[in-house]
Amino acid sequence: MCCFLSCPVIMEVKIVAVNRVPVLKRCRALGLDPVFLGYDKKSNRTNARAGKKVSEYGLQLKEKQKAKFIYGVLEKPFRNYYEKADRMKGMTGENLMVMLESRLDSVIFRMGFARTRREARQIVGHQHILVNGKRVQIPSYLIKAGDVIEVREKSKSLQRYKDILEVTGGRLVPEWLEVDQEALKGTVKNLPTREMIDVPVNEMLIVELYSK
Repeated sequence: MCCFLSCPVIMEVKIVAVNRVPVLKRCRALGLDPVFLGYDKKSNRTNARAGKKVSEYGLQLKEKQKAKFIYGVLEKPFRNYYEKADRMKGMTGENLMVMLESRLDSVIFRMGFARTRREARQIVGHQHILVNGKRVQIPSYLIKAGDVIEVREKSKSLQRYKDILEVTGGRLVPEWLEVDQEALKGTVKNLPTREMIDVPVNEMLIVELYSK
């Protein structure tokens, strides 16, 4: 019984370890502004490959890498998202982006309950979050319209969240979310459309890459 209960914890640690890439260095390599991950720092260094001609495959691969890095998703689950998006009605690329944006860790970040996307994944993994009154510790959990998301009562008084709100209090909350930051609680009014997702990813190139 103990071994079974410990498995999710071990898996979570492994995922975090894999994602420990120097943020500014990776952003520079991908031509990505760190603000999309919650960082306001910028590197003064230039990308040595900037200006070099990139193949069609290289452009497609870069867009996939950007999406994976922004949302903190590894290759296998990212491929699973794509396959699920392809089976859904509508445009595959748009479906993919809506699913990524609808991950619980992404929603926590958007609501301002975490300073960075990485911190949002950590907060969910540490069991600080309730969805419709039930504790959820899976960052990839997909939220639905009408879901009520909040920091659990026991955690609301932590200094950590006071520090977080000092940083995120001025951030613009997306129109598809309704948030009471003082109460550390929010509601998903509806799922976002692609136009509501402000990440600089060309999802059509990702579709082209996987369609080969």
